[in-house]
Amino acid sequence: MAKIVFYEKPGCINNTKQKALLSAAGHQVEARNLLTTPWTPELLRSYFGSRPVPEWFNASAPRIKSGEVVPSELDEATALALMVLDPLLIRRPLIQVGDACQVGFDRDTIDAWIGLSPAACGERSRTAPALGDLENCPRAHETATCQPPTA
Repeated sequence: MAKIVFYEKPGCINNTKQKALLSAAGHQVEARNLLTTPWTPELLRSYFGSRPVPEWFNASAPRIKSGEVVPSELDEATALALMVLDPLLIRRPLIQVGDACQVGFDRDTIDAWIGLSPAACGERSRTAPALGDLENCPRAHETATCQPPTA
């Protein structure tokens, strides 16, 4: 069992499914709000590893969908600066286990890293969520639903 710090956008359908999958595998998930965390370029950079800059971005973010931000045209420093100012641009989730960090939720990568199978944790869970596409926003066609909640 791992203790996972899980940065999410509250209300995100896929983040909810991802956390349920991790919990069903016996992990302790500490959810944090990606949108209100005081990010720095250095802290954000630690989650992206060797991934190319375009893979750091949330393709469903309104500014990306509108063409205002084009990740493939950005250098590392500019990308990080934009994400610090607008966390909706950050690909979700950001996951930390101990000193290891990563972005996104590729099931095979997560399973190899910390395990996703309930059986791997010595127990069977009836609460494991239905699997589907856990990377792309199921509401990506509904721009308004991918906006941050208003107070």
